[in-house]
Amino acid sequence: MKETPEHNERVAKLTFAAVYPHYINKVEKKGRTKEELHQVIEWLTGFNLEQLHLLIEEKATFDTFFKKATLHPNAVLIKGVICGYKIEDIENTLTKHMRYLDKLVDELAKGRKMGKILRQ
Repeated sequence: MKETPEHNERVAKLTFAAVYPHYINKVEKKGRTKEELHQVIEWLTGFNLEQLHLLIEEKATFDTFFKKATLHPNAVLIKGVICGYKIEDIENTLTKHMRYLDKLVDELAKGRKMGKILRQ
């Protein structure tokens, strides 16, 4: 699947607050916890729970979210296909970062061990 400028712009305008409840739903349906989700998000972005809640309150877009984030150096080890896109082939930085997060949430929901999710 080829990414388009329209898709990348749509990703940039999405708010983290709109997607966050879906992440919670996804992981809790599969028996994982909100705390584990927060651990994964903090590992990827550097945001602690308080910072995360501030970003949700201010309805930060994913563009703002990832501009404020400090991506973990091992994030480049996140590979595979998510939402029909091979992460390694995504050229747009913001879209790639969002897909990193999607992939980690997906791995958490699928029951993968936390050490593997956090690329340890």
